[in-house]
Amino acid sequence: MFIDTHCHISKKYYDNIDLVINDSMKNNVKLMIFSCCEKEDIDESIQLLNSYDCLFATFGFHPDQIDEVCDEDLDQLEKIIIKNKKIVGIGEVGLDYHYPTDKERQKRLFKEQLSMAQRLNLPVVIHSRDATKDTIDILSQYHLKGIIHCFSGSIETAKTFIKMGYKLGIGGVLTFKNSKLDHVVKKLSIKNIVLETDSPYLTPHPFRGERNSSKYIPLIAQKLSELQNIPVEDVEKITSNNCYELFDLNL
Repeated sequence: MFIDTHCHISKKYYDNIDLVINDSMKNNVKLMIFSCCEKEDIDESIQLLNSYDCLFATFGFHPDQIDEVCDEDLDQLEKIIIKNKKIVGIGEVGLDYHYPTDKERQKRLFKEQLSMAQRLNLPVVIHSRDATKDTIDILSQYHLKGIIHCFSGSIETAKTFIKMGYKLGIGGVLTFKNSKLDHVVKKLSIKNIVLETDSPYLTPHPFRGERNSSKYIPLIAQKLSELQNIPVEDVEKITSNNCYELFDLNL
């Protein structure tokens, strides 16, 4: 059984969510942890959790939400998370400096949600884009575990995050012909890796250009199998066990 540790499931991405989930199940992806990271998606996300046994979620506010959320929203988010046992982490939260932004406000939102995770004793799913140093500096102030979502950094950065207690989320980018991620992943222990799609984005080769979904997790696992020189069945077992170590999936 495979687990997609990071995807986005919403009617704004898919016309038929039943079909998306059924296709994933047919491809041996039996559990999906989706990210609810925008305020407008909270109600729909709770409905999804109530409707599908195979769905779990992380809730948090993405760094691009700094103009959308206030302290009251954070208080409400914490109450929602406490009430729903299928919300198994805080995320995706972090820093994104790719476009001009108010870095200090991003840092404040990030720290407030890390503090929330610490209070609730939950893992975090970290978004870090063009902000590696600040991400590491801030995470080092907390005693948390979690996933570095969509990891694409250097081997040195990977080792730093792993030493801090984080797993690396590896997705479709691993299969891209112009990606250098394969050179890094070769040098890592699979015990530090979890699989993700970030669907509907980052569809793996050979389906780039199409809308992504959890059904493509086996393609990522196959590429990881080749790079690690281990059977794909071992990739399936170890990455799923890594996920169980992080999240309480109430199974």
